[in-house]
Amino acid sequence: MANETSSYASVASVSPAAPQHASHSAAAQLPARGSLLKARAGFLLAWLCFVAIAWVLPAPQGLTPHGRATLAVVAWVAIVWITEAIPVGVSGILLPMLLVLSHAVTPFPKAASGFAAPVVFLCLAAFLFSAIMQAAGLDRRIALVLLDKLKVRSANGVIWAMFVVNFVMSLVVPAANARAAALLPVTNGIVGLFGNSVRERNARKAIVIQTLVYGSMISGMCILTAHLPNMVVSGLLEKQLGVRISYFTWFRLQWPYLGMFVLTQFWVQHYFKSRGVPVPGGRQAIVDARRSLPPVARQDWLVLAVFGFVAVMWATESLHHLQSEIVALIALALMFAPGVLRSSWKDIQERTIWGTLFLLGGALSLSAAISDSGLAQWAADHIYALAHGYVWWLMLAIVMIGTHAIRIGMLSNVAAVTMIAPIALALAPRLGLHPVAFTLLISDTDSFAYLLPTQITAGVIAYSSGAFTTSDYAKVGVISVLIAIVYGICVMAPWYAYQGIPIWNPAAPWPFAH
Repeated sequence: MANETSSYASVASVSPAAPQHASHSAAAQLPARGSLLKARAGFLLAWLCFVAIAWVLPAPQGLTPHGRATLAVVAWVAIVWITEAIPVGVSGILLPMLLVLSHAVTPFPKAASGFAAPVVFLCLAAFLFSAIMQAAGLDRRIALVLLDKLKVRSANGVIWAMFVVNFVMSLVVPAANARAAALLPVTNGIVGLFGNSVRERNARKAIVIQTLVYGSMISGMCILTAHLPNMVVSGLLEKQLGVRISYFTWFRLQWPYLGMFVLTQFWVQHYFKSRGVPVPGGRQAIVDARRSLPPVARQDWLVLAVFGFVAVMWATESLHHLQSEIVALIALALMFAPGVLRSSWKDIQERTIWGTLFLLGGALSLSAAISDSGLAQWAADHIYALAHGYVWWLMLAIVMIGTHAIRIGMLSNVAAVTMIAPIALALAPRLGLHPVAFTLLISDTDSFAYLLPTQITAGVIAYSSGAFTTSDYAKVGVISVLIAIVYGICVMAPWYAYQGIPIWNPAAPWPFAH
């Protein structure tokens, strides 16, 4: 998601704590990014495949005409996303047009229904909240205050402190890439304190990978608005099954993922041998950075008060029955009351990741088409041949491993979940597994795509620091992916069962109030 990376990098770059790494920019380091030739080839190939699948090639056996048309759209968007032929936000806007043009979905309002989904308005409010935080400098202030209060003195302490920062920021900053970009200058400032000994270089690698990639992804799993695939999955489940997962229910189901960070921390520390490496002058550097911040303005306290109101309302939804998106929009009305904000609308709109919002709306539209057209069921039939006949945990492991294989060439969790979640939802009853539990587990493992920096935008942002090589990232990432798969099977699946949705019982009713 190149446009997101560049927009957030520009915001992050204003921080005085960020050392310059011009020679290690993502654009310069990642070989395929910014390639005009690759983009042109991808653009042409996408349209050729779209036309060929929709009207020229014979329909795959067992696939309905609507499913074939949807497959043409999926092929087009997959190629566009992989080659970055056009900005992802533009691809999201174009998806309803493609669905109508191929006769996958008609009329246009139905093809564009994803843009009217409640979760899109929740996402929009979350993006505006994040922009308000950035414009006021509150994101950086929160990070430095927490680092100061936690009194970090070693590389290990930095990683744990930054995980706390990540989690706190996930309450108000949507999307892992947004948090990674916001924390990039702070992280660069900390790792810049380390020297060039082997131990210190390895400590830098551990801090950057754990903080900007693993920490950003894991902290976002339990907060509905903190990770865009969360909203894609919740929107799909509500549309296809009538299952509405509230903000608090999502947290109740997903919070055990926070424990996965303990395992990745143990592994990363072991691999890079970074435990106990002291931060040279780090404590004082953090104190000095915090002291350099301007005083908190009255308007900033008002913003924090509104965020507190939102948090309380989201946590008590079962009492007042106002849905999360309604609460978020009420909060926006309060935010933009005259005199509350000290930032102009221009400052806020420039920091809002509109492209990702458009991507989410298009992704929800395509995800619904994949389910409704029969394409998900057709794909599920083929995957079923590989996975059926085993015990539930082995079937889950096979599909999870297949998901990671599919993810190697894609730079977007939203894009990948858009395609994977509907197939998982259709596959679950065929395998005799609970549709909600299975879809959540398969979609969640997609977020831990740690094999290449280019698989997730947070990885690209982390790579821009110049602290590690792609080889470092891949070697530590292979085991981290295995940790994620085992954690999903051994921790999250039993936890879902305890909450009333055992993956091995497809008939278990939804235990939470709608």
